[in-house]
Amino acid sequence: MDLLQMRWRDALFAHWPVDPAVVSARLPEGLRVATYDGDAWLGVVGFVMADIRPCGAPLGLSFPELNLRTYVTRPGSDDHGVYFFSLDADDRLGVSVARRFFELPYYRAELRVDRTEGDDGPELTLRHRRTHPDVPPARFVGTYRPVGPESVPEAGSLEAFLTENYRFYTAGGGRLYYGDIDHPPWPLAPAEAEIESNTLFAANGFEAPEGEPLVHYSPGTEVTAGPLRRI
Repeated sequence: MDLLQMRWRDALFAHWPVDPAVVSARLPEGLRVATYDGDAWLGVVGFVMADIRPCGAPLGLSFPELNLRTYVTRPGSDDHGVYFFSLDADDRLGVSVARRFFELPYYRAELRVDRTEGDDGPELTLRHRRTHPDVPPARFVGTYRPVGPESVPEAGSLEAFLTENYRFYTAGGGRLYYGDIDHPPWPLAPAEAEIESNTLFAANGFEAPEGEPLVHYSPGTEVTAGPLRRI
């Protein structure tokens, strides 16, 4: 049963490989880190969440979002999904609803995505500053752009591992929950990014990963989301 529908636009995927032990130490009981060729991955993912609304409703909300996430499985299960360490959004109502009804670690933030069109495609600048009270501050400023053609990730590829996830997990009150989403495969393009500021890792208790991230851009996809369910 779908509860919400929306469109995610102008997505930045910036991923860093990390030691699986670094991620495992931060996961709730009942989840284990998913790896690709022996690496765990931490991802900074930003996009504009456009026209989010209950299914069938005529009007919705639109606002930018920025999250820090990793990829997980459950012991004894083939389920593969996303675990969010933080999600920042520039919408007070949306943050309140997500925190209350989806047990997700959403925080209020000032967020803006500026888009310019060039001869070789769009260039986007994402500016973020967390404003939520009584939580660690965080800031991100980065400019990103596609540098190649779009394609749908091949099954089994690293790109599919990082982006084709249709379940998220969250924990609250000592319990583990999951929610399912549905969308066509992301159209992905290789991309480059100049990251001027990024304190999301420190705000979530991680040391900043070494090296440059693997970066992808997507123009977006249509998404539906179902209810949160207890495991």
